[in-house]
Amino acid sequence: MKTLTRQKPWEEIKEMLNGVDKVYLVGCGTCATMCHTGGKAEVVEMKAKLEAAGKTVTGWMVVPTTCDELTKYALEENAPAVQAADGILAMVCAFGVQTISLYSDRLPYPALDTLFVGLEDEPGHFIEVCMQCASCVLGRAAGLCPLVRCAKTLLNGPCGGSVGGKCEVSPNIPCVWQDIVDRLQAAGRLDRLEEISPVHDWSVSNSGGPRRLGLEEVCPAYGKLEATR
Repeated sequence: MKTLTRQKPWEEIKEMLNGVDKVYLVGCGTCATMCHTGGKAEVVEMKAKLEAAGKTVTGWMVVPTTCDELTKYALEENAPAVQAADGILAMVCAFGVQTISLYSDRLPYPALDTLFVGLEDEPGHFIEVCMQCASCVLGRAAGLCPLVRCAKTLLNGPCGGSVGGKCEVSPNIPCVWQDIVDRLQAAGRLDRLEEISPVHDWSVSNSGGPRRLGLEEVCPAYGKLEATR
């Protein structure tokens, strides 16, 4: 699983950095490097563009994984150069940007747009597989998520626009409901589709603000282990 990103347009980055004359650059050695949006080569290229635009780059680094505590230690190690900057241009995913904000008083500015969490279905190509909605429907959908794979997020079968197993939005998009029906039929479980799926419960998703979850809430054994410590 990887977080897929793309670099924001240069004009948007320049506008975002208006008034930020001294910039520190942070890239990521994992997902952003794989996407060629925030690895060493892209960070060095961005440094040159910023300097050509009249900015002072106080320093740069590529943290192995920006979305964990390594960022804290990397920022501490490079504190003089970071503190010399007016802001941090983060060539990392949205999670990484927010991690930087936890460990630095310099405002981070995202150079990338975060697209989705994806699975590599063929070399260099990724498909979104989960929106982490906290109300999983995979049990009645043959293990395929219609919320992310159906263009209309339909929960009770295909629409009338599906033709030849392809979505009406594009002939390059397989109709996930055709795949679901085929899989259930092969397993002798088409009866699952006789049950009408209720309106999806988005209240447990992100509509109520950022979600918080303790490990003991999803893993009872974790709570018992903590109690013995």
